[in-house]
Amino acid sequence: MMETIPSLTLGILVVALLLAFVRLLRGPTLPDRVIALDLISTLCVGISAVYAIAVRNPVFLDVAILLALISFLGTIAFAQYVRKRGQP
Repeated sequence: MMETIPSLTLGILVVALLLAFVRLLRGPTLPDRVIALDLISTLCVGISAVYAIAVRNPVFLDVAILLALISFLGTIAFAQYVRKRGQP
């Protein structure tokens, strides 16, 4: 039972990743695409964390933390871009 839970969780996260990728490609506006890209990075953090639990290797948790920090900085950069773009 404990071996199937990480596999099932990884499968669900991969399906969500594929759906987010579809939204990235089909998003009608730039904010839709950026939110989809942010979701993809968040799902990658989740996949890395679940994989670290599945293989019992904490190194992948460091990867998840680093990816989360980079994703956060990207979100802040996009917010600054939208704020400056809206000003005359």
